[in-house]
Amino acid sequence: MDKKQVLAATLKRINVIKFGEFTLKGGAVSSVYVDLRSIVAYPQILRMVADALWDCIKGLHPNLLCGVPYTALPIATCIALDQNVPMLLCRKERKDYGTQKQVDGIFSKGNNCLIIEDVITTAGSVLDTIAILLQQGLQVTDVVALVDRQQGGRELLEKGSYRLHSVFTLAELM
Repeated sequence: MDKKQVLAATLKRINVIKFGEFTLKGGAVSSVYVDLRSIVAYPQILRMVADALWDCIKGLHPNLLCGVPYTALPIATCIALDQNVPMLLCRKERKDYGTQKQVDGIFSKGNNCLIIEDVITTAGSVLDTIAILLQQGLQVTDVVALVDRQQGGRELLEKGSYRLHSVFTLAELM
């Protein structure tokens, strides 16, 4: 088995891929749910996921990484540590205390930031994160996700001139 097949089998073994009736964030109902939240309990599997994502985009040379809150944050952290690429933390909402920042980290206007996501469905969370980063003067050209559910997210990202790189489509993972 190649690395992708091993990763897919591993994710199935730890019950990341669930079957039943699930309402997705966008409101659609699906018989399949990919829930990567539990990989934080498996450091070796977290590293496998991070490595697979990096393998998808290793030809790119981003200045920064940003994981989409919240499931992609530990994945982005793992990539940042392994690849020595600085990371930003982007909040869903601006803090109302302290520095009141919505983006934490060290960056300069014009830096290119790679977006890390676990699963892309409609790309709503990714586009929200991109909008926040653009407000800070950052550039975003690429998004990498473990799974593309093939439900319009890629097309929406492409309309915004963002390239989506994914390790698996949902069909491949199945």
